[in-house]
Amino acid sequence: MPVPLQVRSTTPSPRRVRLRRGPAGGAGRRTCADRGAATLELVVLFPVLMLLIFGVVQGALYFHGRNVALAAAEQGVRAGRADGSSDPAAIAAAQARQFLLDTGELDNLTELVISPAVDGEQVRVTVTARTLSLLPGVPGPQVSQSAAGSLERFTTGGAP
Repeated sequence: MPVPLQVRSTTPSPRRVRLRRGPAGGAGRRTCADRGAATLELVVLFPVLMLLIFGVVQGALYFHGRNVALAAAEQGVRAGRADGSSDPAAIAAAQARQFLLDTGELDNLTELVISPAVDGEQVRVTVTARTLSLLPGVPGPQVSQSAAGSLERFTTGGAP
């Protein structure tokens, strides 16, 4: 008599299926160690996130202050270079300060010092100031920008 062929199934029988459980033994249960983990992560990461945000804003204030100081120095040089000025240094300093006043940047720059210099054929204006700080009582970073240009003058035409 022939022996019937037995086929074995690769899927386990329902009696043998086991549910996988979490590390604590309960499926989907949270243990005392897991409770509050999200709060702890938030407490640790929130100050880091705030420090990053404040750092980006402080950096933006610094670079804005640099750009404004350079623009004021360039405006002072443009005014000081003009032909026929009796005192190019005074005109350059006044024009640089007027630029900052017109743009409203005198409130954003503290400890402002405008240093014009005329030496021979050149006008140089240096604007030094401190930018705003996000931390009360802590002075902002210092910026210093310079611009220079030669004095304009009329000359007589020479032979080519």
